Amino acid sequence: MTRKKFSNTFKAKVALEALKGEKTANELASEYEIHVTQLNAWKKASNSRQTHPMRILA
Repeated sequence: MTRKKFSNTFKAKVALEALKGEKTANELASEYEIHVTQLNAWKKASNSRQTHPMRILA
């Protein structure tokens, strides 16, 4: 099985949606077919970077 590669745009989109708080992390992870731990890592990275959202984990 190969690892999925996600674009920075996708990471930013998911992280920003998570930061909005309209859906739970589990709901978003299921919707985007990613693991909750990965979602939380992207969310944490976007919060700590305090830069343009498109630069998450660049």
